[in-house]
Amino acid sequence: MPREGAGPDFIEALARGLDVIAAFRPGVPAMTLTEVAATTGLARPTARRILLTLAELGYVRSGDQGFTLTPKVLDLGVAYVRSTGLWEIARPHLAELVAGTHESCSIAQLDGSDIVYVARVAVPKLVTLAVQIGTRFPALATSLGKVLLAALSPADLDRTLAEPTRSGLVPVWQPTTAERDAELREVRARGWAVTDQQLAPGIRSIAAPLRDGAGRVIAAVNVNAHAAETSVDHLVGHHLPLLLRTAGDISADFARLAAVPHDTVA
Repeated sequence: MPREGAGPDFIEALARGLDVIAAFRPGVPAMTLTEVAATTGLARPTARRILLTLAELGYVRSGDQGFTLTPKVLDLGVAYVRSTGLWEIARPHLAELVAGTHESCSIAQLDGSDIVYVARVAVPKLVTLAVQIGTRFPALATSLGKVLLAALSPADLDRTLAEPTRSGLVPVWQPTTAERDAELREVRARGWAVTDQQLAPGIRSIAAPLRDGAGRVIAAVNVNAHAAETSVDHLVGHHLPLLLRTAGDISADFARLAAVPHDTVA
């Protein structure tokens, strides 16, 4: 059935194929044909054709437990990361920040009401939440998300947070609208954000914005720590200056790259 609001240029088959890929959520590595059809709302024959097509293209494989995604699906996300050039620019700076803080550091961008991790240098530690490239969390309960949301206009903020989360995680912090607005005002005023176990117990983090040459916030970078090991005072007193310097360096490099003339030769 065509989607509501789809225009004449909308390709329904492509949308259905992406829906099937998205049906494989965290904790659901394998799905039967019936489960895929039920999750996506597609008829079984349609779901079957899509799965067989994805298998032919190498994105899905069939086994005893049902259908599973293959690592080739990662190419879809990596193509985005590579196209922005952000990872190549950020990598040495993130590595230096990790060396100075001895904590995992990440970069994320907004996708609806969620943040999505697009770059990360991790330190092996026992944490309550596993994070990798492509992981998404509800933005408002994260330091990265607060930085990104604080950069939006009031209308864009309401529209963004009205979108349902696709992370599957229910944050500890459930603020009222007044509490939300007060928190984001503070983030705008000081230029960085901190969370203390608002996303999940045991997780503390601090984040700063990454900007392009025009000063627009394009992403956020953070330092993540375990609450049992790192106090908020240490986050702010020791890690924050290193984080702000890193954010400035990445932003400057990104602006310089964007300013370089590019020419395509046939």
